[in-house]
Amino acid sequence: MKLDILAIGAHPDDVELGCGATIAKEISKGKNVGIIDLTRGELGTRGTAETRDIEAEEARKILGVAVRENLRFSDGFFINDKQHQLEIIKYIRKYQPDIVLCNAIDDRHIDHGKGSKLVSDACFLSGLVKIETDINGVVQKQWRPKHVYHYIQWKHLEPDFVVDVTGFIDKKVEAVLAYKTQFFDANSKEPETPISSKNFTDSVEYRARDLGRLIGVEYAEGFNVERYAAVDSLFDLK
Repeated sequence: MKLDILAIGAHPDDVELGCGATIAKEISKGKNVGIIDLTRGELGTRGTAETRDIEAEEARKILGVAVRENLRFSDGFFINDKQHQLEIIKYIRKYQPDIVLCNAIDDRHIDHGKGSKLVSDACFLSGLVKIETDINGVVQKQWRPKHVYHYIQWKHLEPDFVVDVTGFIDKKVEAVLAYKTQFFDANSKEPETPISSKNFTDSVEYRARDLGRLIGVEYAEGFNVERYAAVDSLFDLK
């Protein structure tokens, strides 16, 4: 299956929090979108790897994502090396996305910055014909995505561009809240974490509302790029 967009996150829920509304919008326009989680989030304070698996599948259904896979890298300890790069290259070549969305370039959680660089490097290397990979014995052809964009996460990074996601924020919030073990629950007996407060859950909407305010729409999501973003005409800018 060829995908238009492949969204990759270090942990289940990264994609939903970072670009869930953008994904929902593109799916509504007929785009084929997939998600790859690098780890199962097994070091998370709340919940377990098994509950995260269930929650991730529920979030996939809510967003309407075509396929979701987990590479089962070691949460907190994966590194940007040849072994990990080759594994990601296999999936880039398998799904041949035109656009890859990945973790924030810099963020509070160490896996986010690591995951960002790892995926970006793999996207470049995936286009090199002399790097040989196969899945189930079938040799893969090289493939390099046209664009790699980094969604914004915990830190308030200055976006290089923003996407109007008005009309899709409710779908994003629903997908985020599918991770019942991770986010605010007044009846939970689990330890509190930086993302388990009601303030954090509320921030999913109010941060999108603030970005929307800055571009004159109701809601927006921001992204960073590693190279100049180009337009064909001045009139392409809103």
